[in-house]
Amino acid sequence: MADTIDPAILAKSPIFEDLTEAELARVAQICEVQKLKWDSYVFHEGDDGDRMYIIAKGAVRISREVRGAGEEAITVLKEGACFGEMAVLDPSTRSTDAIVDSSCELVTMTRADFEALLESDYRLAYKILRAVIRMLSERLRLTNDSLRSIMVIAMF
Repeated sequence: MADTIDPAILAKSPIFEDLTEAELARVAQICEVQKLKWDSYVFHEGDDGDRMYIIAKGAVRISREVRGAGEEAITVLKEGACFGEMAVLDPSTRSTDAIVDSSCELVTMTRADFEALLESDYRLAYKILRAVIRMLSERLRLTNDSLRSIMVIAMF
C-alpha cells in the first residue's frame, strides 16, 4: 500500500500555502512519497526533469559542480521547501544537482499530474500559479542581489 500524504505537509510549501483543506487533500491524492538516504542524489544537473519535490522530513542540498573547484552548494533546503518545480512548468533539463543532506522523505508530483490538476480546476490553478510566480520572483530577487554583491566584490 502506498504512503498517504498528509495535506498539512503540502500546506508548508510556498506553492500550496494558499489552498483550502479540501484543495490540499485533492493535491495530496496525486502525490507520491519518496524516501532517500543521506548523500544520495535526488537528481543530477542535466537530467531530464519530470517532477517537483516538497521536503516532508530532512534536508536537501542544491548545488552545482564548478570545474576545478568541485561542488558549490547554492542552498540547503529544509522541511516544507519546494524544489524541482521548474520541471513541472518547463520540459528542460535540471539546472542543478539535488543531494540528500540528511535522510529525508520527499513528496513528489509528476508534470503530467500537475498539468492535469491545473486543467481540472481553474480557480485552483490560479492559486497555485500565483504562488509559483511569487516564489520564482523571490528567488530572482535573491539572485539579483547575489550578482550585485559579486559585481561589487569584483570591482575591488
